[in-house]
Amino acid sequence: MTNDITTTPPAEEKARKKAAVRRFVLRQLVFELGLPLGCYYALRGAGVSPWAALLAGGLLAVPWIVHGMIRHRRVETMAVFTLVVLLVGSLMTLVTGDPRTLLVRDSWLAAVIGIWVLATVPTRNPFLLSAFRPMIVAKVGEDGYQQWRSRWTTEPDFRRHVRILSAVWGVVLTLDAGVRVVLALTVPVDAVPTASTAQWLVVLAGLILFHRRYVMTKGLEA
Repeated sequence: MTNDITTTPPAEEKARKKAAVRRFVLRQLVFELGLPLGCYYALRGAGVSPWAALLAGGLLAVPWIVHGMIRHRRVETMAVFTLVVLLVGSLMTLVTGDPRTLLVRDSWLAAVIGIWVLATVPTRNPFLLSAFRPMIVAKVGEDGYQQWRSRWTTEPDFRRHVRILSAVWGVVLTLDAGVRVVLALTVPVDAVPTASTAQWLVVLAGLILFHRRYVMTKGLEA
């Protein structure tokens, strides 16, 4: 009698998980950075005013956030928070008509998120437990995420390391906001989106490298 149950070799399973994470990160970069930035420069090239181009580029992130909420049939706290701040900031810019207001809006958005992340550190639901859910689900599925999250209730070291890593993200995001304010107020308007995006990509790359190293050395992998 033959056994019909097949298993995936560990090497293939590891490669599949890595590919899933890469696809998730690529989608984030395209829809949250590439499209808004490309929209801004396309509209500016067509003669649209700076504030209108910035507003249109920022609003491009809204359908992506809403799509993610509908697709996963789950209201993500971070997605709702980002959506509300984006919409409020955009309305503020419509009232003032000042392109630098929209540029600074992105700075205080980052600052508010950073402060919010820090505020979650001492709670029972630190930033990483929920914010990284989509990435972990893409890697190991919903059941895998629930197993990873269940470690919070059973492993004190897991709780400590998740809090430390969440605190690092909060501090870096808050400091990054300060740099964005300086860029928004000092760099020529048309150059701010590129300068700010480049600066954020450098910060993000450093955060991801630290995050991955910390996760691997402290046994936090899903």
